[in-house]
Amino acid sequence: MSASFASALDAARDAAAAQHYPQGALYVVATPIGNLADITLRALHVLQLADTVACEDTRHTQSLLRAYGIDKNASQLLAVHQHNEAEAAQNVVQRLRDGQRVAYVSDAGTPGVSDPGARLVAAVQGAGLRALPLPGASSITTALSAAGAVAHSAEHGGFLFAGFLPVKNAERASAIGQLAGEPRCVVLLEAPHRIGELAQALAVLGERPVTLARELTKQFEEVVTQPAQALTTWLEGAPQRSRGEFVVLLHPVPVASDDGESLRVLRLLLAELPLKTAVRLSAEITGASRNVLYDTALGWKKGEPQGD
Repeated sequence: MSASFASALDAARDAAAAQHYPQGALYVVATPIGNLADITLRALHVLQLADTVACEDTRHTQSLLRAYGIDKNASQLLAVHQHNEAEAAQNVVQRLRDGQRVAYVSDAGTPGVSDPGARLVAAVQGAGLRALPLPGASSITTALSAAGAVAHSAEHGGFLFAGFLPVKNAERASAIGQLAGEPRCVVLLEAPHRIGELAQALAVLGERPVTLARELTKQFEEVVTQPAQALTTWLEGAPQRSRGEFVVLLHPVPVASDDGESLRVLRLLLAELPLKTAVRLSAEITGASRNVLYDTALGWKKGEPQGD
């Protein structure tokens, strides 16, 4: 048993063992996104209790379990990843019907959000069996909590999770164009070898604040907010800034008050002029922020209501 987690396993049994853990159920278990200490006591208890641990990568999960002092043999580990999820789900369903407790973990974080797991849960529920969530670490909520990017207004509160954007330049640019008018915070994910390309593509958003969160919960964790047009310069400022997995948050679009004179002028000019020209003239005439007017106009172009 790993000496550093021996007391944690004892605490897990003391804290969680009194709860009922039915047989024939799938336990969807969140695991740390970097720091091994970010595991819940209930997760440790269920991982010990499980007859089978389904996972993205059996070698990775075996190493994770051993770090906690949990011993599972090879027959108790079942690969369920994005390439075999539909077929492997039937194996899990059969094990549940045989009365097993099956825990499912992704390589890191909460399964079924960006990582595999959704098809597995759907198959289990479709078979009339139970799927029980064990909440824990998530790169998405971790980044959101440290970025101050979620608005709480009734009109534009909350956030939109968009995940990984397309790899091809034209498709990615199109996706960013659609997101440009989204007034809520937008959450993206990106790999280190593509973060430079994403930063360049996001430059079209100009002054819109963007938070880059990388290496979350790890030794070299970094959370920084820059204008979209400055992201490339920031990344190129030091080699390590492009390392690690990224969560990218587009901060909410500031929306001009709908009863302002600036919006009335902007609507009139947009009817006759190109967007950038209409925004520039509206700002000069009314003194309103050009960035706010531009973002508002983009929202209208993407189908946002323009009022009466």
